[in-house]
Amino acid sequence: MIYIILLVVILLAVYAAAENLYILTVRREKTGSGIRIAHLSDLHRRRFGRNNERLCRKVRAEKPDLIIFSGDLVSRDTDSLAVAEKTLNELCSIAPVYMIYGNHEQSISAEMKPELETMFARTDAVLLRNQHTTVNIRGRELIIYGLLEGYGVYKKADGYKHLDTITASDLEKLLGHCPEGEVLLMAHNPFFGEAYSEWGAEYTFSGHVHGGAVRLFGKALLSPERKFFPKNSKGIYTFGNMKLFVSAGMGKLRLFDPAEIVICEI
Repeated sequence: MIYIILLVVILLAVYAAAENLYILTVRREKTGSGIRIAHLSDLHRRRFGRNNERLCRKVRAEKPDLIIFSGDLVSRDTDSLAVAEKTLNELCSIAPVYMIYGNHEQSISAEMKPELETMFARTDAVLLRNQHTTVNIRGRELIIYGLLEGYGVYKKADGYKHLDTITASDLEKLLGHCPEGEVLLMAHNPFFGEAYSEWGAEYTFSGHVHGGAVRLFGKALLSPERKFFPKNSKGIYTFGNMKLFVSAGMGKLRLFDPAEIVICEI
């Protein structure tokens, strides 16, 4: 029996190493047809080949109309943005890139913050912080909003208790009135699906939860806020007339929860 247990432990360790070093999957979600979006999130320190060549090659093969990066391109303790910039430049050569800050960009060191801003400005990626832009794809007009939620929805000064929440009223103050038309919202935190829907978004793209870090029987185990069994962790969720697309992301330690590129057809 002890040998069987040892074998299982070894096999699990080998799989975990492979999952965290090499595996990059492509997951597909479809709610319509006509526009193909590559949804990326939570890369952090993970690298898929030199300068993320393997990641970019997989995205290019999908021929997306646009690329959404829903936050945490880098980790808060990063001391170099060279790979992030090269990755963004390559992604921008594939399709227009729209992105937002995640909680790590918001809490990056004071020394790195101006470098981060300058790095984004040097690329063609469109960074939206409580701003919006419009894109026309084959006659369909998408109004793309990027939400900067505020660090208090992720962590308070005293820890992870009593976190802020987001309401439709808060969104109205941050983003203004939701216009008529096809509105796509980028919001790093997926926990406020009801508010995003009530505000008026038709589609929302989120990440942050890393799929729960560990997935058992298809269920998320742990959120970055140290909460067990977080909701809205991975997949597509319906809130009223809105579809919430949640990526499990690509970085951080994970088990039975491989890094993913999500291809969304809307």
